[in-house]
Amino acid sequence: MLLALMAVVVLAARWLVTLESVQGFISEYPGESHLPEGAPVGLPGWLGWQHFFNAFFMVLIIRSGWQVRTQRKPPASWTPRWGKNPKKISITLWLHQSLDLLWLVNGALFVVLLAFTGQWMRVVPTSWDVFPNALSAALQYASLDWPTENGWVNYNSLQVLAYFVTIFVAAPLAAASGFRMSDLWPSKAKRLSAAYPIEVARAIHLPVMFYFVGFIIVHVALVLSTGALRNLNHMYGGQDAVNWFGFWVFFVSLLVMAGAWFAARPLILAPIASLFGKVGR
Repeated sequence: MLLALMAVVVLAARWLVTLESVQGFISEYPGESHLPEGAPVGLPGWLGWQHFFNAFFMVLIIRSGWQVRTQRKPPASWTPRWGKNPKKISITLWLHQSLDLLWLVNGALFVVLLAFTGQWMRVVPTSWDVFPNALSAALQYASLDWPTENGWVNYNSLQVLAYFVTIFVAAPLAAASGFRMSDLWPSKAKRLSAAYPIEVARAIHLPVMFYFVGFIIVHVALVLSTGALRNLNHMYGGQDAVNWFGFWVFFVSLLVMAGAWFAARPLILAPIASLFGKVGR
């Protein structure tokens, strides 16, 4: 069914791009907006590290969040050492919330570095023509005549909108809804709780997780299918070159994430969690 739907989309897009009016539209809006004067060229080394840590935390957050949602009997419990009446939670929820905090710290550092280095101009729309250019890029992708890309200099407008939504919309929604559902939320703030009911947070949190899963799948697929070696060098090698350096850095990062995925189990988590609270059954 999905393959049939994709085939219909491709055929429809290929027909559309044969129309003279659509060809004129693509000619006027080739798929990317011009960056502001003084926009940085290239991707600095810190961005590669940020990308790795963000992916590392996000993969484990999604895994632990899904476990929290589906586990019937938690393998262990965790109780914080602070507070008058500390609440016992599952060790899986402790892991999820701990990863959330690390992800937020990494994200805050990322936004600060974006602001102070000018890299924000690459992921924040600076002109209204980003929308027709994004539509043009989408048509080109759908027709399998993909837009010319040079991510070292500028992202196409569809990428810009996707990155902007992910960084400045989806991430804050995930953080705000997660905070509302956590024990960090001030339980005595009745007016605040009434204004932001926990049911609303739950209705937001799961769809946002699905958005991140979808974004990761599409993002990785496009990275690997639009010049994998060059793209991986941009992201992990800090260079605009076609060689295997970025690939091997990426491969090692996958091994690290896979190791963390299998290590995130009670036998290994319990000694770490016990440093911050009491672990029990």
